[in-house]
Amino acid sequence: MLRDEPAEAEVVASDLVYEGRVWDVRSDTVRYGDGEIVRQYVDHPGAAAVVALDDELRVLLIQQYRHPIRHRDWEVPAGLLDIPGEEPLEAARRELAEEVDLEAVSWEPLVSIFTTPGGNDEVVHIFLARGLTRVAEAHAREDEEADIRTEWLPLADAVDGILAGRLRNGILIAGVLAAAEKLRQPEAPAGR
Repeated sequence: MLRDEPAEAEVVASDLVYEGRVWDVRSDTVRYGDGEIVRQYVDHPGAAAVVALDDELRVLLIQQYRHPIRHRDWEVPAGLLDIPGEEPLEAARRELAEEVDLEAVSWEPLVSIFTTPGGNDEVVHIFLARGLTRVAEAHAREDEEADIRTEWLPLADAVDGILAGRLRNGILIAGVLAAAEKLRQPEAPAGR
């Protein structure tokens, strides 16, 4: 069975090139093979994301402005693992409440993905949330989150939008396709 394999190459030098508000840029010199290579990358804290499904099998999508791509793209609720000691599931719960004022009764892991392994070390943990209800008090939002637009879309329509190239956010794609496949499969027998 194929599996991604951890590998430790000796880092002989690591320099902080840029210290940012959210993430940093590093330049590492790594002993690899018979020589050394230099690689710059975004040093990212990681993130958690939520595929929130209602009882009608509609997925909650959010739209917000993303400056690097100059688009208001459709996404699933997500956020950084930027609170020390906070586990990915807790971050997912927090982001669902903060971004769309929802909480869920049922949570299960879907997939974890490396977003751009050639350019950053970000890992996003994506969860399926069901049994949704509104939180008691709405959250204040600012910056790009101030004008978030929400849409409940049938899961099958979200899959169609992905395959047609209308929905291109990588985390949305991974999460929605994983959720659709999980729901398509019959219940796995115990021990599988």
